[in-house]
Amino acid sequence: MKVFIDGDGSPIKKAVIDWAIKKQLFVVIVTSIAHYSTKEFPNFISFVYVDKGVDSADYRILQLIKTGDILITQDYGLAALALAKRVIVLHHLGYEYTDEKITGLLNQRFLSAKMRKNGKYGKGPKPYTHKDLERFMHLLEEVVKKTAEDTQ
Repeated sequence: MKVFIDGDGSPIKKAVIDWAIKKQLFVVIVTSIAHYSTKEFPNFISFVYVDKGVDSADYRILQLIKTGDILITQDYGLAALALAKRVIVLHHLGYEYTDEKITGLLNQRFLSAKMRKNGKYGKGPKPYTHKDLERFMHLLEEVVKKTAEDTQ
């Protein structure tokens, strides 16, 4: 089992890296070359850099993930495709994407895009809080524990 992070714009990279170092779990962060870093990490933490193009990170993630892996993303489209590969998909706000929920989320995304196209703009996302991070880290801990138990 590996934990993949859709790294562009993700507010949880540092927290997950710190947690993974303590747990000695494999983490792969897929991100644009624009976010290149020379910082060194243990060999079980890796970065995969992709071109700056739209959805470049998404396509690379889909090539790398396997059934039983965990993906952290806020991209509903990527989440839907990963669910089809039987990957566990988490949102950084602390909820798990499911087959039952994804259709509604994709419909919401479509309607929001349609409204933006017509000149209607929402307020944007709320700031990411410490409480959001705590909720997410608790979920990640539980999912990893359950996944480890299920594979034994």
